[in-house]
Amino acid sequence: MIASGRGATVTDVDGREYVDYGCSYGPLILGHAHPAVVEAVRDAAGRGTSFGALTEAGAELAERVVDAVPSIEMVRFVNSGTEATMSAIRLARAATGRDRVLKFEGCYHGHADGLLVAAGSGVATLALPDSPGVPAAYAEQTLLAPYNDLAAVEAVFAAHPGEIACVIVEPIAGNMGVVPPAPGFFEGLREICDRDGALLFFDEVITGFRAAYGGTQQALGVLPDLTALGKVIGGGLPVGAYGGPRALMERMAPVGDVYQAGTLSGNPLAMAAGRATLDALRAHECAYARLERGLREAAAAAGATVSVARAGSTLTPFFRDAAPRDYAEARGSDTARFARFHCSDARRGGTPPAEPVRGVVRLARARRGGDRSHPGGGGGSAAGGLTARATHPLSGAGVFPAPGARAPAPGSPEEESVHCRSRRATRILVQR
Repeated sequence: MIASGRGATVTDVDGREYVDYGCSYGPLILGHAHPAVVEAVRDAAGRGTSFGALTEAGAELAERVVDAVPSIEMVRFVNSGTEATMSAIRLARAATGRDRVLKFEGCYHGHADGLLVAAGSGVATLALPDSPGVPAAYAEQTLLAPYNDLAAVEAVFAAHPGEIACVIVEPIAGNMGVVPPAPGFFEGLREICDRDGALLFFDEVITGFRAAYGGTQQALGVLPDLTALGKVIGGGLPVGAYGGPRALMERMAPVGDVYQAGTLSGNPLAMAAGRATLDALRAHECAYARLERGLREAAAAAGATVSVARAGSTLTPFFRDAAPRDYAEARGSDTARFARFHCSDARRGGTPPAEPVRGVVRLARARRGGDRSHPGGGGGSAAGGLTARATHPLSGAGVFPAPGARAPAPGSPEEESVHCRSRRATRILVQR
């Protein structure tokens, strides 16, 4: 149970400090309680917490998003990534006059009913609900294919010609662990969608302003028709957004006939926090590769079989010979060994995400000697502290401990307490 956070660390209710590799599942790219974000939220709150109308901060954040993300000419803010993907799919269906959506196994796009599905028996089969409460008839509108498999995508389109409204995809898969796209995968998706008249929809809720300032699409050079954003653009406050070409976005009410609204959409606190975050991001560079290198070196020193998949500031250590290419390979990792890694790291002052969730890196850092700081806040280079020790939890020693953290004695009540908290946290992470 977390009590507070600052920079690269969090402190639990017992006063124990941890290096945080989860970053609230991605929003906190600047670290906890970044001074610029705190000041922006404090200033916004002093002028009012909600208006149900456009604010200056919202307009300026929209300008920053449009300037940065290549495919977006117009953007609409909502309150979560789920709202963003749900609303954009409604727009795609209205624009195409079609009902079906193609998603990829292992990619998560929020908890809207039609997207909360598991794989069927084949690449062209209809999806089955993955949660109680999701009607099978609704889930049947969602089709599935393995990630990175263009042949499977072709087969789905061949089985459902003229029926698919959009293909929704994480341009870098993150919720099965980090799985980058295979060469040519997105160029192929773009070609297939154009040929069939379907829209290509990038869910960049995780990767937006993280894989690159303008999102994965900026790095790939492949432009989608629709883009969903979230996490980083809210600076740690609830936010989501979707956008695309003006002609498409003007189908949304009140200009067009596709309805979507939300009482707290474009909330002034979230808009101010997002604006401050994007402004800080433009001013700093971070050597994300250092953490990846440290993980590889630590695993080699321990004699552990680990592959590290990294894309920008997201990464996942997989306990397998090679980084996976799709959901099936990701599920083939040694999860028992990862559990030992997770528990050992938690005992020694780290907070690694539960597999298969990706880890993320923030610009804040933790230095030796206990100085936790933010970039631009007197702490030196942004990536200075992101180094792995030569030891590794898999060999019984620590990795990424918080500076000065004391490991509890093996078998002690203190150690068992940490084990229990770690197991409980792991269950919560997996449920999320």
